[in-house]
Amino acid sequence: MPTSIDISNFLQQSLNTNVVIDVRTPKEFEQGHIPGAVNIPLFSNEERVVVGTLYKQQGKQPAILKGLEFVGPKMTDIISKAQACTNAKHSTKQKENKNDELKNNTLYVHCWRGGMRSGSVAWLLELYGIKVFTLKGGYKAFRKYVLESFSKQYNLLILGGKTGSAKTLVLEKLAALNEQVINLEKLAAHKGSAFGALGENMQPSQEQFENELATALHLLPSPCGEGLGVRLPPLWLEDESRLIGNKVIPEGLWIQMRLAKTLCMNVPFEDRVEYLTEEYGKFPKEELKVSIEKITKRLGYQQAKNALIALEENDLKTTCRICLMYYDKSYQHGMDKRDKSSVEQIDFDRLDIDLIANELIKHK
Repeated sequence: MPTSIDISNFLQQSLNTNVVIDVRTPKEFEQGHIPGAVNIPLFSNEERVVVGTLYKQQGKQPAILKGLEFVGPKMTDIISKAQACTNAKHSTKQKENKNDELKNNTLYVHCWRGGMRSGSVAWLLELYGIKVFTLKGGYKAFRKYVLESFSKQYNLLILGGKTGSAKTLVLEKLAALNEQVINLEKLAAHKGSAFGALGENMQPSQEQFENELATALHLLPSPCGEGLGVRLPPLWLEDESRLIGNKVIPEGLWIQMRLAKTLCMNVPFEDRVEYLTEEYGKFPKEELKVSIEKITKRLGYQQAKNALIALEENDLKTTCRICLMYYDKSYQHGMDKRDKSSVEQIDFDRLDIDLIANELIKHK
């Protein structure tokens, strides 16, 4: 019989092997899923509606019969896809003994509430010879874990700096120096400004953004909260507004971010212009034009017009200078609202990622 385990054990075991099978419908999966999970639906979107309607109108047994009618022809395909997942994950691992072989032939299966869908698929896969663990409470239990994770206390350290300071590159360097880092903009698939969607994939749903963020917190190499009077290593996050594109930073984490110590790196204006010119010069003019038009009201009609004229004349540096004037004022307005005692200003005479990252570590 398949073994049912709680969310803590499920995450600890499944995120290490990364062989998680989500048997919910494609629509449910698209809305939100455990990061790394593979969708092998028991029912299609339409079939689930039919079975659910029958259950409500006629009861459990007619619904089960209809479900079996839908699932019967898919059983071979379900097994084949599940076996392919184990093969793909472990094809490069050498199986040294029977225990390794069993471990490498293990799957973690869940549905919405840990009920009939996951139970049925788990039974089928175990009948075939695959070891299966199911999640008690299903995806609903995972979502409860996700939301609760944002209320935990973390030892946050916020990386601040005006637009064009290459904060993302600095975060990446900090991670390379073995600092604990989560890139919120990467998880949100957006760089946070009117230009933030350029070069990015479509943003995930809010639910999936939360799932990715909670999983990133879970996967940190060591706890980042405080406990038993011991101050644990800080977790670096970029200074963000509450919205990253159209994704909302969860309230519990957001409140902590606003109260956390901020290291604000001050980089020369022209260095930031150079960085932005190189960063955004690779995008088509039309896309840059659309982004500038989004901030026309805040930039001012004449300044927006000047920025667009410079863009048309291939003078991207002038365009960047004009836009930076708006973004610098906006950033300073936000900083003025912060508790000054929590913000440390650090001046740099040039935009040097290695130098900045190493200096920031000295101030943490």
